[in-house]
Amino acid sequence: MLHPDALKTLLEGIATGQITPHDAMEKLKYLDVEIVGDFAAIDHHRLLRTGFPEVIWGQDKTPDQIIQIMAIMRERSPVVMATRISPSVFTQLHRKVRDLRYYPDARICALSSSTEPLNQPFHPGVIGLLSAGTADLAVAEEAAVTAQLCGFQVIRFWDVGVAGIHRLLSHRKTIAQADVLIVVAGMEGALPSVVAGLVDSPVIAVPTSIGYGASFGGLAPLLAMLNSCAAGVGVVNIDNGFGAGILAGQILRTATKMNQRSIVTQTNNLGNRG
Repeated sequence: MLHPDALKTLLEGIATGQITPHDAMEKLKYLDVEIVGDFAAIDHHRLLRTGFPEVIWGQDKTPDQIIQIMAIMRERSPVVMATRISPSVFTQLHRKVRDLRYYPDARICALSSSTEPLNQPFHPGVIGLLSAGTADLAVAEEAAVTAQLCGFQVIRFWDVGVAGIHRLLSHRKTIAQADVLIVVAGMEGALPSVVAGLVDSPVIAVPTSIGYGASFGGLAPLLAMLNSCAAGVGVVNIDNGFGAGILAGQILRTATKMNQRSIVTQTNNLGNRG
């Protein structure tokens, strides 16, 4: 929780006029950390700073640790989310957290602190998510579910890899309508370059560890994506569907902020003319 002395100093500064409310808000973004046992420190103000709440990396935590962290986070966060949760671990979690929801393809579990249903979009913009093959589905779904739980609309295009490029081209009009695209591919990782040459929106490339020996566990598609000759491609780490989902959300949120600033500027200009 907030350290009492730090909070008192901040409030006194506001009261005496030494600190403006805006500056106080900036300081508050970095104060609220809550200790859980001897294994975690929850960053409650990450949502305030970055626009997205802290998310639990579940793979290397015990079920008991995840349960304790969730119990505290649900009091302060609109959505509590844990990634890389196996079915067996979810079974253990669900015994203690009965309203916990599981997305098996994405290996994500989540719960809401409100009565609002999960996965309901409330941010403007559309994220298009393309998967080269069925074997890439776990990483692609991690990206899709992450974006949905953060409040974004997602449209999916599965199994549209370059080995049968007509499958991709049959969706080109719908794909072109998305505001940002996440493209997930293993093997040689060619799909993001092809997609980026067809659309005018940013493309987030996600290499997966799927492929034969020479793909080196995803290193080959990672390097292919980094070396893309198509402009407008950004690349996240191997199998990092979560990171791609968050990055797509940040791009859309930035566009929304720019539109809002533009509206305010136009309104102010009209007022000045009057």
